Amino acid sequence: MRDRRIIARNSLPSLAGLCLFALLAVWVAAGCNLRGHTSDPHLKQIDQMIDSQLPAGTTKARVAFYLNSQGFQIESTTDPRAIVATVHHVDTETLQPVSALVTFHFDAAGNLKSYELVAAPGSGSQP
Repeated sequence: MRDRRIIARNSLPSLAGLCLFALLAVWVAAGCNLRGHTSDPHLKQIDQMIDSQLPAGTTKARVAFYLNSQGFQIESTTDPRAIVATVHHVDTETLQPVSALVTFHFDAAGNLKSYELVAAPGSGSQP
C-alpha cells in the first residue's frame, strides 16, 4: 500500500507538467489562428475570404484573375510587385456593406508573399 502512495505522489508532478504543456500547446495554436492581415474587426470577413481563396504562393496572374472574376476594381500602382484592389463584401453578421483596400505583395518570381487590408475610403468600416 505504501508503494502505491509513493508512485502516486511521484507521478503527480509529471501529470501536472503534462497538463500544463497541453494547455500551453492549445493556447499557442489558438494564437496562431487569431493573427490576421488587419486590425479592423469590420474587415475580418474580407480577410478570411481572401486568405481562403488566395493563399501565399498564389501567382500574380491568378490573383488578378480572381479579383477580376469577382468584379473587384484593381487600382493603379507604381510597384511592379504589388496589386492594389478595392474589395467589397456584405458582412453576414451586420448585413452592412464593407469595402477594403487590399494590397497584395509578390516576390521576384511573381508569387504572393503577403497582403494587407485597410478600410477603403468612404466605406463606413472605419473603427
